[in-house]
Amino acid sequence: MRAICLYLHIHQPVRYRQYSIFEVGNNSNYYQDDYNGRQSNQRIFEKVATKSYRPMLNLLEKNMKAHPEFKVSFSITGTWLEQAEAWAPDLIAQIRRMVASGQVEIVGETYYHSLAFFYDRAEFEDQVYMHAHKIHQLFGIAPRAFRNTEFAYNDQLAHWAESQGYEVILAEGWDKILGYRSPNYVYRPSGCQNLKLLLKNYRLSDDIAFRFSDHSWKEWPLTVKKYQNWLDMDCLQGNLINLFMDFETFGEHQWADTGIFDFMDKLINSWLSEYDNKFLTISEAANISEPNGEISMPETVTWADTERDLSAWLSNSMQTSAMQDLYDLRSKIIATNDTRLISDWRYLTTSDHPYSMCTKYWHDGDVHAYFSAYASPYESYMYFMNVLRDIEYRLKKER
Repeated sequence: MRAICLYLHIHQPVRYRQYSIFEVGNNSNYYQDDYNGRQSNQRIFEKVATKSYRPMLNLLEKNMKAHPEFKVSFSITGTWLEQAEAWAPDLIAQIRRMVASGQVEIVGETYYHSLAFFYDRAEFEDQVYMHAHKIHQLFGIAPRAFRNTEFAYNDQLAHWAESQGYEVILAEGWDKILGYRSPNYVYRPSGCQNLKLLLKNYRLSDDIAFRFSDHSWKEWPLTVKKYQNWLDMDCLQGNLINLFMDFETFGEHQWADTGIFDFMDKLINSWLSEYDNKFLTISEAANISEPNGEISMPETVTWADTERDLSAWLSNSMQTSAMQDLYDLRSKIIATNDTRLISDWRYLTTSDHPYSMCTKYWHDGDVHAYFSAYASPYESYMYFMNVLRDIEYRLKKER
């Protein structure tokens, strides 16, 4: 058997607006911009729903109905679910229907897409439990697999996941860690007894997620025949191809006019047309074989930027000071039991915020700028700190 494990991450942050220092202490609405009475968050979400979420979900559900053996896995942040409930409940209903078919698995993660694991373990666990509760509430299932925000993985995280009863954890299949080994096998995290580790095949994933529409790429245009040949060749190094990427690859990062939807539709059918080829969920993929050895990652590895470390979020003084100031407030914020204050504080833990403060250059810098809602990293930092100052002001009033 040869299998593709297709996993798609679904996320939208709650973005703060251009919040002025002169509003601190006077206006605690950080998100409304009064554009036709709607939040910029709502406009962005509805745009992406039209370009990406609906057409890709429709494509996947169509193939699920045509091929009962077609499986896919999602991870869905709490911030995305909140916005979908408010502005696109049809998406929730569609995912619920797909989960009920038994062909979709939902992976656990932090509710607010945060890096709390590296700052405050209690906050991290609270967000993971909040996310699991939300997934059970909406879809009636409990996650058996786990991924940390931005695939930020190390051995300590694996030990935590095993202690919580998860069966599978996801990470980047980074060459620096793997060496001569292939990501196309099931592994066991170092020091764990039962937890399985699935590694992203980043080359084949990024061919779709990042290079598909790049006319300067020597392999452009990417055809289904060419890509399936690559899949066939890679299967010589293990029979499990983990294609892990953002859901918004389809329609938002790679626009419809690039042919991305047609490519994916044909790829699913082409792969399944060959005898003994499968699509598996995360949990199914983890059980196709015994682990092919142990993988140790004592230092944190992520799926972002050329370094594959935490530098996308924590490489300059703006990012590190903003996150430290934020988490320093955690115990006092939680102690207030003020649900709105706690929620506003937790929205700031979303990793998109320090990501937009990154000052890297060249290709990585271009990627950061593309995903940012702000004119510059300095503007992002300024508005973030203004919001945090108002949260501190509200905290003092509570006391």
